[in-house]
Amino acid sequence: MPGKPGAPDRRTSPYASVRGLTRGLDVLKALNRMESGRGTAQQLSELTGLHRTTVRRLLETLIAEGFVRRSESDDSYRLTLQVRALSEGFNDDEWISTIAAPLMGELLQRVLWPSDLTTPDGDAMIIRETTHRFSPLSFHRAMVGRRLPMLSTAAGRAYFAFCGEGEREDILNLLRSGGGGDEQAALANNAAYVRKLVARVREDGFGSNRGDWLEQRKIGAVAVPIRHADRVRGSLNVVYLSRALSEQEAVKRFVAPLQDIASRVQEAMASPAAARRAT
Repeated sequence: MPGKPGAPDRRTSPYASVRGLTRGLDVLKALNRMESGRGTAQQLSELTGLHRTTVRRLLETLIAEGFVRRSESDDSYRLTLQVRALSEGFNDDEWISTIAAPLMGELLQRVLWPSDLTTPDGDAMIIRETTHRFSPLSFHRAMVGRRLPMLSTAAGRAYFAFCGEGEREDILNLLRSGGGGDEQAALANNAAYVRKLVARVREDGFGSNRGDWLEQRKIGAVAVPIRHADRVRGSLNVVYLSRALSEQEAVKRFVAPLQDIASRVQEAMASPAAARRAT
């Protein structure tokens, strides 16, 4: 049976295929097809039909070549900026994660409490990277991929208040339709609440919550927006236990380091050379 149109016919080609290269491309393509361009070695093994040991060996090669990186937060693998030379599988959210990850490690050393990098996911924020796994004060571990309510978490509020007016209205429409649950729909339909929320966060320069998220009443957080190319692209938070710190103490201890790290992430995003080094 002839090969695919445009591809060499392996029956007549004078050159033997390079099995290792074929398998490496299979892993890259599988990773590209996975949601957000990330997956575990086991998932990639199941998707490609390759043994997990083979997949891990191929992934290590791809890491060495700069096309893949491993997140120590959840032991998943994801595409890096380098794959833009090969495919469209890389997106800005992963670009931010790649750049922010090492800087978040520095933030952890400064504040000890865990932090999350989040980007918008429709009617919520999704955690792209986290230091929960490494913080001695962490109370959660598996956080990557978790969705945070837009209007009742520091991460969501920091993004919502500083994003463009049109995008903010689109988010509100999603929430009003019940996409984020009844609690978020009620808040989105409260025009006075929304106005006060946006005004307060913009005046403060950061978002905060302290027991406002019904699912996490014991948790407090502060967050700042991350901007690139005249747009807000995500937010960076520090999460703490409410019984351990007052809100005033949390603001005093965390906001300045957050703003410093966010500023450095933004500088790196604006510099192609810095972005390449981050991969």
